[in-house]
Amino acid sequence: MSSFYSIITYLSKNIQEIFRRSLLFTIIFNIGKFIEKQWTNSYFIGLYPNENFLSFFKRNNIIKNHIFHPIVVILVFAIFLILSINSISVDLQISLVIAFIAFIIGSVVIPKYFFKNTEKNSFIRLKRDDVYSIGFCLILVGIIFFFLSVASVGGIPLLQPSLRYGLIPILTMPVFLMIPGIGLLGAAYLDKFKKGKLSRSQVRFRFLVLIILSSIFLLLLGYRTPIIAVLLMMIMIGYYGKVLAVWEVVIGALIGVGIIIGIGYFRSVEEFAITTNTSPFYTLQSRADFTLHVLNLLNYISGNFGIEHGALTLSAIPGSTDLGPRMMIGKLIAWRSEVTVTPTLIGPMLVDFGKFGVAIGMGLLGFILGIGYKILQKTKDSFYIAIYALLLTYAILGVETGILDIQVIVYFLLGFLLYLANILNVKKNKSVN
Repeated sequence: MSSFYSIITYLSKNIQEIFRRSLLFTIIFNIGKFIEKQWTNSYFIGLYPNENFLSFFKRNNIIKNHIFHPIVVILVFAIFLILSINSISVDLQISLVIAFIAFIIGSVVIPKYFFKNTEKNSFIRLKRDDVYSIGFCLILVGIIFFFLSVASVGGIPLLQPSLRYGLIPILTMPVFLMIPGIGLLGAAYLDKFKKGKLSRSQVRFRFLVLIILSSIFLLLLGYRTPIIAVLLMMIMIGYYGKVLAVWEVVIGALIGVGIIIGIGYFRSVEEFAITTNTSPFYTLQSRADFTLHVLNLLNYISGNFGIEHGALTLSAIPGSTDLGPRMMIGKLIAWRSEVTVTPTLIGPMLVDFGKFGVAIGMGLLGFILGIGYKILQKTKDSFYIAIYALLLTYAILGVETGILDIQVIVYFLLGFLLYLANILNVKKNKSVN
């Protein structure tokens, strides 16, 4: 593991150094520094409300410190269920109860037995320069594959929506690597802020630039969910890094929900799916209702031990099958392999291993997030904040879409291995002492 990490950091540092020496990047960074200086010294910055604005939010301990506790996944899932217009079957209710209990045990109960009386220095620490260089290279890879994706379809999907259906997954998937990339860059900037090398205004400006930069590329490809992932992840990093005020997080979340509702509503009106007389909330309700209808069918055909026995999850690997996971879901419930269907967070677990798979899968997911949250609370380390923010973001988005993209599965696998390495490292240190 350490040798693999050494190779990655060695390569990423060399690539970063090559690009930083280039004339193009020198110009870009100099322009960025100039704009940053003008931004941080701007008169209008002083007109913006300070941290104590709407201070009543800070009086609540949960809002102040625990908005993004792992249990938020269950709360989002519950809201998703409430949005549904139609009721769900009794058997699916049993599956959901199993899922919720397993997740709570994994995220709340089991982590209590780890890292008792553990000092901050006992955890694995990564160098800021290593984190920055890896993040820089991930963004660079994402940008390169963005242009390859655009070239492969002969245009920009945002301007010509029909081109999106011609995008090649093996070219578009690397584009999404810029999401963890900006998270790691954000962690590096946050570490500089904590050590007094950057002001709060500077790090906020850099966070904003990272969000805008990545959102532009993702939007041009015609994707919306990755943009939400970027916003949510950076909000979490800013929240736990004390870069964002509590009121900014709360209001930002409300605005985000409003944007999601608004985009869905106007898109539905333009596509004549609804009329202007229909409630904007109907778009959320109908989407939740359809997805839960899919989950009802999956629960019915899966039974206690599933029907695919791992084949669905393995189909996320590029080239392993002609159909991706969501197309396999479409074929299972409608015999139509040309459509993609979102199966919710527990849908893939049901299809592969039934209710037994739900218990194990949700318990494991809860454990990964629970241990990650505990390490974050113990260390306050910028890197662990970014890793936890990335994983929790995809868990929340997975409430509807499921965790089926290969890069997301890899994120959780790497997160699990990192947290496991910390558990073993802490245990080793205690045995030595």
